Amino acid sequence: MPIVINLDLMLVRRKMSLTELSQKVGVTMANLSILKQSKARAIRFSTLAAICRTLECRPGDILDYIESESDGDNVPGITKEIEGKADNSQDNQRQ
Repeated sequence: MPIVINLDLMLVRRKMSLTELSQKVGVTMANLSILKQSKARAIRFSTLAAICRTLECRPGDILDYIESESDGDNVPGITKEIEGKADNSQDNQRQ
């Protein structure tokens, strides 16, 4: 998945344990653990806001987008653009 959750990094920066965050935010340890491992498929804005408020950070400090070629598989037009870039890079390697 192209969205990476850097919750563990923010916890280290704030010198806070997952248990402490769970208590302050009101989210179960299990759900925070899923977030921390980047296995979550969704997050409520209210949960994200509570985490950011507690860790004194912005959503961009926790969430990161990593672009990969497979990201465009379900978006019309993106796959063609990626394939075009791949063709160009192969042509450049041949020269």
